[in-house]
Amino acid sequence: MAQGSTGSGRPQVVIIGGGAAGTLVALHLARTAHQRGTGVDVVVVDPADRPGRGTAFGTSDDEHLLNVPAAGMTALPQDPGHFVAWRARQQYATGAEPGTFAPRRQYARYLEETLADAFDLASSTASLRHVRAGAVGLRRRAGGATVLLDDGHDLAADAVVVATGLPAAGHAWAPDGLTGSPFFVPDPWAPGALDVVRRDRVGAGDVLLVGAGLTMVDVVLSLTRPGGREDRRVLAVSRSGELPARHADELQLAAIPDVDDWGSTLAELRTSVAEHVERVRASGGDWRPALDGLRFRVSELWQRLSEEDRTEFLASDASDWNRVRHRMPPSSAAVLRELAAADRLRHLTGTVADAVPLTGGGLRVTLADGSTHDVGWVVNCTGPALDVRRLGNPLLDDLFAVRGGVSLAQAATAGMGFRTRDGRLLDSTGRADAPVWTLGALRRGELWESTAVPEIRSQALGLAVDVLDAVSPMPRRLEDGRLVSGHHPVARPRDPLGLPLSATAEAASRYNAGLERVMRLQSGGEELLREAAALDPDFALAHAALAMLGHEAGAVTDVAGSLQAARRAVLARGDERERSLVDVIGRRVDDTRHEGAAALMNHIARHPRDVLAVSAAVPTIAFSGVTDIQQEAWDLVDGLAPAYGDHWWYISLLAFTRQDQGRFDEAGLLAESALFCEPSSGHAVHAQTHVMYETGRHESGRVWLDHWVAESGRSASHRAHFSWHAALHDLALGDTEAVRQRYYSQLAPPAVTGVRSLIDSASLLWRWRITTADWDAAAGSQAFPAEAAPPPVECVLEAAGADLIDRPETPFVAMHSALALAAAGDLARLARLRDHCRSSSDPAIRATGTALCEALLAAGQQDWTRAAEVLTDLLPTLVRVGGSAAQREVVEETLLFALVSSGQPEPALRVLDARLERRPSPLDARRRGSLVVAPV
Repeated sequence: MAQGSTGSGRPQVVIIGGGAAGTLVALHLARTAHQRGTGVDVVVVDPADRPGRGTAFGTSDDEHLLNVPAAGMTALPQDPGHFVAWRARQQYATGAEPGTFAPRRQYARYLEETLADAFDLASSTASLRHVRAGAVGLRRRAGGATVLLDDGHDLAADAVVVATGLPAAGHAWAPDGLTGSPFFVPDPWAPGALDVVRRDRVGAGDVLLVGAGLTMVDVVLSLTRPGGREDRRVLAVSRSGELPARHADELQLAAIPDVDDWGSTLAELRTSVAEHVERVRASGGDWRPALDGLRFRVSELWQRLSEEDRTEFLASDASDWNRVRHRMPPSSAAVLRELAAADRLRHLTGTVADAVPLTGGGLRVTLADGSTHDVGWVVNCTGPALDVRRLGNPLLDDLFAVRGGVSLAQAATAGMGFRTRDGRLLDSTGRADAPVWTLGALRRGELWESTAVPEIRSQALGLAVDVLDAVSPMPRRLEDGRLVSGHHPVARPRDPLGLPLSATAEAASRYNAGLERVMRLQSGGEELLREAAALDPDFALAHAALAMLGHEAGAVTDVAGSLQAARRAVLARGDERERSLVDVIGRRVDDTRHEGAAALMNHIARHPRDVLAVSAAVPTIAFSGVTDIQQEAWDLVDGLAPAYGDHWWYISLLAFTRQDQGRFDEAGLLAESALFCEPSSGHAVHAQTHVMYETGRHESGRVWLDHWVAESGRSASHRAHFSWHAALHDLALGDTEAVRQRYYSQLAPPAVTGVRSLIDSASLLWRWRITTADWDAAAGSQAFPAEAAPPPVECVLEAAGADLIDRPETPFVAMHSALALAAAGDLARLARLRDHCRSSSDPAIRATGTALCEALLAAGQQDWTRAAEVLTDLLPTLVRVGGSAAQREVVEETLLFALVSSGQPEPALRVLDARLERRPSPLDARRRGSLVVAPV
């Protein structure tokens, strides 16, 4: 292995390009090396004096804004509020965070400081060096590569990352009379290119901009800002004559579609895209969330297209896509509208046919329609060139050059960068064994959408891991259990988090597919795990996973049989982790909440990346977790950060934790970050759903959730819980007809059975009844005239099952059992449940379960004052039952009903006022109004 010039003995990674892409790779190399405890020396090759600039962020003009809100511009996926928080520390924040469109020069400074912080943190394992030169060539050598610099020096590298960013602006469209003129600006982003235009006071005042995309927007803002020529008018000419679309005034959630049945031809995709956009527009009133949702799927759709279809798309559809996909900030759109109204900005349709010089300076430009325009300057705003093979870039040309019959790279579609295997360059023979990677704009040909920071950020993180795996891999374990060097050629299969599996490759593949479904909260995971066990009967984890899902998550499996098979298999073939997990599952089956919980936590302490174990430990939709104490659950998730870093599954769990802590902005950003990596992440959707409910975004919340359930969530398990969340939005809006339709179509038995029917369906019926149907009689008002009663609850009780209702094993289930029996008016059975709770060995069941039963029994006997007293005392400690705030809120609703039923409107008003101060709710406002006018 070649050594870096520092003499550190660590592998050296050379990054060619110091813009956003190169900077993000460097900082993720440092962070990942620090997390893994492996060393790396990073060299950034770039002529610029500072990192993070590049074409996109090298501007010094504060009028040039990011076209992605600050919330989407973090450099760290696991910390989506990082850029927003940085702006606040710099006192840039204006109160509109995180929806602000910040100046691009601020983002350059942010990247520079974040890069420095990353290497300061990793100072014992990583170093950074900046070589101010240009790379002109690359030569492969044994064990690495050599980068040739334009100053005559060479750099030895164990790995090379080509991160040169967007290619130079293309102007092949320009006629000879234009390209040879000193009044033509071929690249507005070249240093100082627009300064001479702004200073010009002699020639014609008008300036012609060719192209009408985001570059045009920025150039208009630069040339028309205060202090320029008062007679200046900007003419923007393009083939379509249309400006980029504008962002919405407020952040909106992306509506991510399910594209499985969209087809694979351009004609089919056009139809499906149009239908998706229209559905979203019709349901939510805006087309933008539909386009933002497509961003999550566009690379997948691009992969389906043939080369012929891709070429046709570039010729026929790309312009329209770019106009609506890459939008300008609302503030920029407002400025352009004002300029157009003052006749300082005109939009022309056409192309440039000719240009001749004017005697006093400037140009007379003739368009294809024959019209002429006398202008002082012509600025090329058509954007970067498409085909990197035609740029004359020495480095890119060198990568395409054939040496020894092979070139290091081959061009992707239309020459838009390189073909790769997950970012690693494919040579002309189709092999990806050279230590050369790329990202960002140089992957446009194979991904299409690959130039915005959210895409580049994800690529940079994955690339950093791949590069370190290649140059400094972690030790690996062989089939016989021996630990060997990470470069050893034979090792066991690994799970999605990189943990070794004692199984055949075919069985491991099925297991991983099943585990990924469990991680996404999708159905079908058990079937894949059964296939894995059948393919390799000695695969202990496949049997163990089935036992755990049956016991912990209610999956239909033979828990005892699977556990027995796992114990037998792990004796035949299993490492320490696998033996430990099988033992944990056995203990959980025998004693879930005591010895089993302790064993599970001990296992996670030794094996924090064991997804199956962590899933069972963290309270979610699917699993009850090891504790009902919020702080312990929060500490568990937060403590896993070093083990998971930026993995989408962990980010999803962290998002749910943050909303549970009331940190809703952060939770929402985390959820969006996770969904960008995995649009089917049920945990992320669950977190986002809670955020929208707790912040009172009920209309947009139910629209977004309905869309996700129908699209990306079509294969989601626990669909009833997502439907319950949507019903809460319906109810908060006072739309009980929507609640009724949703209940019968999505929440009524037999579609929902077992614990879900108790926790989701029964609790909804009780909440529905006491907040609307029975409210007027209790409050003596006419807030809900002619409101029909909810459906009967008896069929839900039957679907839940007697054992679950009468003998609950957790305080959370006990709470819902009590509410369900109250809804049914079965006071005798409710009394027996109280006795069961009173005799429980679980202190939370004994305390909260008993108290809730007592309150509901008093309510059933019309002793509303007593019911209100008990519920008032219970609420401060209700968090002990577990679950979410939205789930526990049904008890507060019960208290409200008891208060108004007992003739105590004042304390009820205090509860409603506190809630309305926290979040808007038409239902709460309506009920508050009924109490204000109701007689005392």
